[in-house]
Amino acid sequence: MNIIGINAFHADSSACLIIDGKLISAVEEERFNRIKHWAGFPIESIKYCLKESNLDLSDIDHISINIDPKANYFKKILFLIKHRPSLKLIFNRLKKKKKYDSIRELINKEFEGSNFKGQINNIEHHYAHLSSAFHVSPFEDSCILSVDGFGDFASRAWGYGKKNEIKIDNKIHFPHSLGIFYQALTQFLGFKNYGDEYKIMGLAPYGKPTYVEQLRKILLIKTNGNFELNLDYFKFHKENFNYRWENGKVEIEDLYSDKIKTLLGPERIQGEELTEFHKDMAHSIQKVYEEAFLNILNNLYEKYQNDNLCIAGGCGMNSVANGKIKNNTKFNNIYIQPAAGDAGGAIGAAFATHYKNSNKKRTFKMNHAYWGTSFNNDQIFNCLKKK
Repeated sequence: MNIIGINAFHADSSACLIIDGKLISAVEEERFNRIKHWAGFPIESIKYCLKESNLDLSDIDHISINIDPKANYFKKILFLIKHRPSLKLIFNRLKKKKKYDSIRELINKEFEGSNFKGQINNIEHHYAHLSSAFHVSPFEDSCILSVDGFGDFASRAWGYGKKNEIKIDNKIHFPHSLGIFYQALTQFLGFKNYGDEYKIMGLAPYGKPTYVEQLRKILLIKTNGNFELNLDYFKFHKENFNYRWENGKVEIEDLYSDKIKTLLGPERIQGEELTEFHKDMAHSIQKVYEEAFLNILNNLYEKYQNDNLCIAGGCGMNSVANGKIKNNTKFNNIYIQPAAGDAGGAIGAAFATHYKNSNKKRTFKMNHAYWGTSFNNDQIFNCLKKK
């Protein structure tokens, strides 16, 4: 069974190929077009995966994408009734859904003369994340956690993996999100580019937890591993929020409302000198994030009582928080998908499809991250000579 997994029409567009349950290749589109976090359809990534294995599009049995527009349908309806977002926002979401519906047409157009006759599979976003970690981990059974900004109207999913099966027991739905909390405050500190959160992790050790109490008014941590955003401090959930890409470059307008400035003070302008205020704010952001993250994990352990843990989702890339898991929870064995963000969702979509169509025992383990393009010394030397 030959399966291509894709992350498309979203940041970090990517593709992978698995053959009979073994990952053969995986790559992000940005490696070909050199546009960081490129969003769109990963056609060059798909071509690379096929070329590396001498396969034609007609040899592929399944194409699986890490999103399912039908997922969490009733939660979406309840949200519309309760919050009444703008009609323009709803229209833009429907327009995005239409792109996912046209994948077969799009891929056959790009591969002229090579018709794809296999099956298109929509894999729920967090199920794909969980699969990307658990199905390639060394564990026979494990607690599983996916945390990110949003995907298919949810921002966190936890459950349990055993053999080939993944069971999701709990989700947190839009508009509450740990990823949005961190991203919004990254923007507040003047780091506006998509993916700038690592700068907050780097800045945090230079500051002190001066603003923890204020931030706890923005992120409300519950005793059962859940959390909520205080939506008074955000605007993404009710306005025509602008998530766009021009030529594939991702741009996201500010997620937070003006009220946040009343609580925290003035936002940092891009390029403005970093002060003690900014360093203390970064430290406080990281600390409150860790409180919520470790609260999730401790409740996850209490529910399943298993020492093994698999993590994926964009928040799984907060390596500072990950480094504190063993000292602050009862988990002893931890596997984090190297491509924890949405790029890795392509891997999860493919493996989820494989195990839904196969009862074979899991044998493949993803123990490195080197699945994409590579160049030998002769190729590098010739490139340097040409330039």
